[in-house]
Amino acid sequence: MKQEKSQESNSVIHPALSIVIYIIGVILLTVSLSALILPLAQGLLMNQSGKLFYYMVAESCLLVSVVAMACVMLRYVEHRPLSDLGLTWRERWIDACNGLTCACIMLLVGLQTMFILDSVDVVRIRFYPVDFFVSWFFFAMVAFAEEIMVRGFILGHLLRTRMNKFLALLLSSLVFAAGHLFNPDIAFLPMVNLVLAGLLLGASYLYERNLWFPISFHLFWNWVQGPVMGYDVSGNRFGKTLLTLHYPESDYINGGAFGFEGSIVCTVLLIVVTAGIIWHYEMEQRVTL
Repeated sequence: MKQEKSQESNSVIHPALSIVIYIIGVILLTVSLSALILPLAQGLLMNQSGKLFYYMVAESCLLVSVVAMACVMLRYVEHRPLSDLGLTWRERWIDACNGLTCACIMLLVGLQTMFILDSVDVVRIRFYPVDFFVSWFFFAMVAFAEEIMVRGFILGHLLRTRMNKFLALLLSSLVFAAGHLFNPDIAFLPMVNLVLAGLLLGASYLYERNLWFPISFHLFWNWVQGPVMGYDVSGNRFGKTLLTLHYPESDYINGGAFGFEGSIVCTVLLIVVTAGIIWHYEMEQRVTL
């Protein structure tokens, strides 16, 4: 099994303290960058595509903060290699392909299920090239920022403690869900699904210590769900979409205003796929023993 061992830290700082310092640093740096840069992008809110560009500028502030703080903490505080984040690409292209495939299959199964249950209809198909491709880059930044922070740094550090790996996975998933607390139309079921999404995104990292599966899954989960299929993504709409969906009524099956991630269909899929990932790696470990 492919698994990259982290080098031992030469720092006396406890991993839990590193996490606290890292999160505070990311928040302060993001707020500072946003205060400097976002006012310059306010004029781009004249139309929907401009709004999407504005979101990209805001997300770039977070991505820069996440990467910069990770570099500072690992290299200068903990004296550890940046490769400990799990971004090494060598022989990992298959992980990225698996993430793409898994996300697309889950979303297609979910949409088909809603069709069968008469919970959603497609009323229009129209291609908007600018929104379609710009949104891909936006969701790529989202995936890199959130996966480096939550899985690469937070979960990675929790796994360096004596904490049970599944408890570490749960705690990192709760942090991931907490980052969406102020999303539009947030409710109990969407929060449950966000925690479950965190479990799925971190499941492979428990065994591989590599981010390419969760980054790829996260990117295509958001992009296919929103700009392609026409759902709101975690309660937000980022530009025009390929499919325009109509809900006969907003309910727990179609997710209503929060989108696919607010649906019970999503809940079932997340549980099944996460269990499958963990079962696969546990069986693989038993074979290698």
